[in-house]
Amino acid sequence: MTAVPVSALTLAGRSLRISSRRPDALIAALMLPVMLMLIFVYFFGGAIDTGTAYVTYVVPGAMLLCAGFGAASTAVSVTEDMTNGVIDRFRALDIGGIPVLAGHVAASVVRNLVSTTLVLAVALAIGFRPQAGPAAFLAAAGLLLTYITAISWLAAALGLLARTPEAAGGFTFLMMFLPYPSSAFVPIETMPGWLHGFADHQPLTPVIESLRALLLAQPAGDAPWIALTWCAGITAAAMTLAAVLFRGRTR
Repeated sequence: MTAVPVSALTLAGRSLRISSRRPDALIAALMLPVMLMLIFVYFFGGAIDTGTAYVTYVVPGAMLLCAGFGAASTAVSVTEDMTNGVIDRFRALDIGGIPVLAGHVAASVVRNLVSTTLVLAVALAIGFRPQAGPAAFLAAAGLLLTYITAISWLAAALGLLARTPEAAGGFTFLMMFLPYPSSAFVPIETMPGWLHGFADHQPLTPVIESLRALLLAQPAGDAPWIALTWCAGITAAAMTLAAVLFRGRTR
């Protein structure tokens, strides 16, 4: 039997090659988060009081929004594999579900890191000035990588749950919506009171607060530990769900 890591890396390369052959989808996944960040900064930023330059406030949320767009394409790719017969060919080659899904997740992480780097580069060009030292910057990068991995596994599970690529794209809408009812773009205190409980305790808020604190060299409190707990829980639940769904759909 082929070793699982080798198979996963091989299939990750396959997913990346497929992505490179779809330049329209790739450009959209790269440019949409950048365009949204520019819209928020230049169209709405002047009307929102965050106590600091708006571009400084919004960058962590833009990076997580970017990860949501990238994960959406992962869900669609998994659904396409489940419906076009390629899984039967993989099983004939003695490749199980874990390498197939891990390959999609690994490719998603690579795509997301590229798009996040692009968002960060544009943010630097329009005035974002992080104050993080090397240790804080590495901590922020590690937390972002952990979040991207978690959301990629969740997207893979949603891709297995969907029966068509269109449905998979719809399922991932929630991941792209979650940054809005959080502290990503406006302070939670400015939202309606009935929304504070959800915005304060949903998984993206501690991730955003942690990235903001780490990148700006501000006190992070216990936000990083809460964020890591959320990411670990999402990853474990999504991996379990994905394994169950894959077995159920390939019997």
